[in-house]
Amino acid sequence: MANEHEKKLSHLTDQGTAQMVNVGSKPDSARTAKAAGLITMAKDTLALIQEGKIKKGEVFTVARLAGINAAKNTWNLIPLAHQIPLHQISVDFEITGNEGEIRIIGEASTDYKTGVEMEALTAVNIAALTIYDMCKAVDRGMIISDIHLVEKTGGTHGDFNSAIKE
Repeated sequence: MANEHEKKLSHLTDQGTAQMVNVGSKPDSARTAKAAGLITMAKDTLALIQEGKIKKGEVFTVARLAGINAAKNTWNLIPLAHQIPLHQISVDFEITGNEGEIRIIGEASTDYKTGVEMEALTAVNIAALTIYDMCKAVDRGMIISDIHLVEKTGGTHGDFNSAIKE
C-alpha cells in the first residue's frame, strides 16, 4: 500500500486540473458518516438559547433544519461533490459542560457509489453558522471550531475512525 504522500488525489487529472470523479462503475454500498464541531459563546447567550429567549426563534430547531437542508444540497455547494440519494440525515446538539459550548453532531447515510462525509460535514458547518446567525444580536464573539469527520463506514477505502475522541 502506498504511503500517505504517494496517494493520488482523485479530483485531479494527470495534468493537475480539477475534475469530478467518475463513480459510474463503482458498486452501490451502504455508507455512513458522522461529523462533529463546536460553537462556543458567552454563558449568558447559551442561557438565552436554553430558555427559548432568542428573538429569531427556537435556535436548535432552526439550526437542525438548516443543517439537514444543507446536507441535502451539498452537491450544489461543493463543486466536485456528487448528488447523492440520502437515506437519513440527523443533526443533534449537546451542551458539553464547558462554559458556553455546544457540540454539534451531524450524521448521514446512503446506499450509493460514493460516501457521505461531505454531507455530514456540511450539516455541522451550516448548523453552526445558523446558531451564530440567530444569536449574533446578543453575542458576536461566538467561535465555531473543531469541525471534523468523526467516523465513516463503507466504500472501497473502508471504515475510518478519527483520532479525535468524543
